Parts: sequence; C-alpha cells; structure tokens
Amino acid sequence: MNISMIRNDFPILKTISGERPIVYFDNGATTQKPLPVLEAIHEYNSHYNGNPHRGAHMLAIAASEVYDGSKEVVRKFINAKSIKEIIYTRNTTESLNLVARSYGETHLHKGDKIVIAISEHHANLVTWQRVAQKTGALLEYIYIDKKTGKFIEEDFAKITAATKIVAFAQVSNVLGISFDPKPLIKLAHAQGAIVVLDGAQSAPHQSVDMQDLDCDFFAFSGHKMCAAGGIGVLYGKEKLLEDMEPFNLGGDMIERVEEQITTFAELPAKFEAGTPNVEGAVSLTAAITYLENIGFDEIVTHENKLVKQAIEGMKRIPHVKIIGTDNPEEKKGLIAFNIDDIHPHDVSQILSADGICIRTGHHCAQPLHLYLGINASCRASFYLYNTEEEVNYFLEKLKTVRAAMGYSD
Repeated sequence: MNISMIRNDFPILKTISGERPIVYFDNGATTQKPLPVLEAIHEYNSHYNGNPHRGAHMLAIAASEVYDGSKEVVRKFINAKSIKEIIYTRNTTESLNLVARSYGETHLHKGDKIVIAISEHHANLVTWQRVAQKTGALLEYIYIDKKTGKFIEEDFAKITAATKIVAFAQVSNVLGISFDPKPLIKLAHAQGAIVVLDGAQSAPHQSVDMQDLDCDFFAFSGHKMCAAGGIGVLYGKEKLLEDMEPFNLGGDMIERVEEQITTFAELPAKFEAGTPNVEGAVSLTAAITYLENIGFDEIVTHENKLVKQAIEGMKRIPHVKIIGTDNPEEKKGLIAFNIDDIHPHDVSQILSADGICIRTGHHCAQPLHLYLGINASCRASFYLYNTEEEVNYFLEKLKTVRAAMGYSD
C-alpha cells in the first residue's frame, strides 16, 4: 500500500495551514474525496446528466443505466442477494429512520420490546425512542463496561420472546470498539427479533458480508467512505422490505395512481420517491471501486498501525485520558480522549491552529457520554490516507495543549 501515491489522489490534503499541509483526523465525521471520485462526478455531469426512469431520450436512458448499475456495485460490495435489497437514501440516519418508521411503527405494539445499545448514535437511538412512544413498546438498553467499552453480556438476557427489534452499531462511533456481531444476531433471531445494524463506522473500514452477518437491516453512508455527501444505503432482506409501507410518497415509487387509490412500484423503487441523487450514486460506485482496488485488508492493516502508534503515544502524555479501552487491538480506526482540566472544544481549537482537524463534542451520542459521566470528548479518527508522520505531529502538538491554556504541569 503506497501511502504517497494514495495521498496524491486527494487534492484537499495539499491544503496548507501555517507551514505544512493539514492533518485531517476527522474521518469518522466525513472522509475526503479522491480524484477518481471527483472525476466520475465531473464525467457524469459533463456527458450523462439526466433524470433517471423518467424519459425515453438518450440522457434519461444514460442516467438510468448509471444509477441502476451502481446498485449492482453496492450489491456485490456487501454481498446482498439482489439489488431489490439495496435502497438508496441520503445517509445512514435516513436509512435508520426508514426502518423505524416503515417497519417499527407498523409492526410493534404495546408490550413488545426494543433492545438497543447505550453506545448508539442518536440516529439509532432517538428513532427507537419515537417508535416506543408511538406504539407503547418498551425500550431497553444493553450497557457497556466503562473501562473496556464492551457490551455487558448479562444484559443480553433482556432479549426475550417479547423483543421485536435489536439495534446496535457494528463499530461504536465514540469508543471505536469493533466486535463480531454474529452471536448477538443469532441470539436475537432465536427469540424472533429482527436485527438493525448500523454500519456507518464499519463499512468504510472493512469488508462486510450480508450473507455472513445475516442481519435484517444494515445502514451506511457514502461520505464516510470517500463518496460524495447525500448518498446513503439501506440494505434490507427482501421479504421484510416487501412487507413494509413506503417511507416517502411521490414520483417513481408508484405503479399506478387513480383518484382514490395508488399501487406502489416494486423494490427498490418503492422506497425511492422523487428524483434520486444520481451524482451520489456515481460517486459511491467510484469510491467502492477505488477502495476495493487498494484492498480492505491493506486498509485495515494500515489503520490498525496508526491506532496503535497513536494510543501508545497518548498513554505517555500526562493528563491525556483515553475513553474506553486503551488496547489498540480492540479499536477500529478512531480514539476518543480527553485532557484533564481542558474542555474538548479548547483542545480542538488549539490543535486546529496547528493545522490538525479532530472532532469534539458528544458525537451524536449523548446517552453514552452521560453514562460515562462526561459531557463531551475529543475524537481522532484515521483513514487510508493518514500517515505515521501525521500521528507523530499530532502527538507532539497534543503535549502543548495544557501549556497553551496556562497550565505549567
């Protein structure tokens, strides 16, 4: 894996801050776009731009072919059985809302249970709060060990015959903990529940296989894996999607409309009302191709090396506290941390002055932060184009934060 060549594919990484290129460690929020993705978008807009499924002229047909062809690329990427199981959305959040609204609100009733993890992103938590409020279902949580970040397995007993939904992230967007979800999926299925898996932080960093995982729904975003913003994916098992009501209504998701009745189109169009984001689909195709050409095994190995380097360095810096486990073998591409006596926003501003971009706040995971007894945290997240030299620079500047705030240590 030639990092220098890869970095040359990302024009934004040449942006200068002070006397050096920026260090972009906010990949958990969004990733940068390589030239092949930017060129694919330009090529589409220059030669094929049309409104798919809405005309018989050459550009409409070309746009339809590009859009529909991208679904096959995504299908292969996650090993779904059919493109009928691939629904395009705006992002992971909309994908999870679609499941909650179109499945949860119509299939759950008073006395049913929803079991989710306390570590969930709001998109996979607030959605289920709303379903519980509307249906009378009971929302319960699987908690985590505060030191290791791992699920407390005794809480798995909350998954009973009354449980209809089990929802959790394959990789926590705060703790970076990665684990094999298959045992929990099997447990949920044994009780008759369906499993909703948030793949926002896993799909960009590792191979994902729907046939191997056997989850019922899987959601991820293109912008977290080098594609453009505004394109997300919902995978759903065909039999479940067939049984669900449409999330949005309008053009292209209908079969026939009369004055008093409407019949809906077949999958996947049934869930894709309105003019679709063809640019986003084009960018996602290009991004998947780009990442697969490099190889996810190579990407994982590189990211693991950076995480290990960063954690080992951070453990040697006084007053830096890593949140969750400090075992690099159990982190997937990101590290949350705090510095004693310094608000995370101040940490971010000080590092930003040195050209280092990190995320601070609650990372759309307030219940997790409240459970851990903190209001906010800093997060450094890595991707394939980051380097060991950047990690060293980050560690050196991290040592200066307390002094910048007036502490003599």
